[in-house]
Amino acid sequence: MKIKLIFIVGILYFLNLTQLYSIEPDVFVQSTVNRASKVLSNNEEKEKKMKELQIIAKETVDIKGIGFYTLGKVRKNLDEDQKKKYAKLFEKYFLKSFSSRLAEYTNPEIDVKSKEVLNENYTIVNSILKGTAERPEVKIDWRIYTKNKNNPLIRDLIIEGLSLARTQKEEFSSILNSNNGDINILFETLENFIQN
Repeated sequence: MKIKLIFIVGILYFLNLTQLYSIEPDVFVQSTVNRASKVLSNNEEKEKKMKELQIIAKETVDIKGIGFYTLGKVRKNLDEDQKKKYAKLFEKYFLKSFSSRLAEYTNPEIDVKSKEVLNENYTIVNSILKGTAERPEVKIDWRIYTKNKNNPLIRDLIIEGLSLARTQKEEFSSILNSNNGDINILFETLENFIQN
């Protein structure tokens, strides 16, 4: 009886710990945005800002998941070596593309407004990029992958209704369709972007 009681108390303690360390998707998004804003508001060179933004992206974005989503059905035809090569190339491509675009902003203010739990794996977090004299207010929805409650990850950004992951998928699909589905042409395209 005593052992059972200790076991039950142990399980309850563990459950409380996991709840304690789980991160709500809206808090995760606001925290990520605040980290990026801090980098962007520094008076550092663009290259240094890009490196710091890439560190944040590696910790908060499901780059591998986005990468394989953007390949669409083609991913099923790749062998293991091609998948590994694509995953490495896509990560470099994504980090360069993301950080170079974002580094142009100076201190963007984003306020998280609400969240909508779609299911146990996905939550949409709604936010607003505040307008300035140079740009209008922009609605940004974040698709957060929440399968691991302790480590939510960004799977997509929907800016004014336009999914960035879907746009990337269409771009890659266009490259593949114009080249008879040759994955090596996509590899070359990604390599050229990374090197330039």
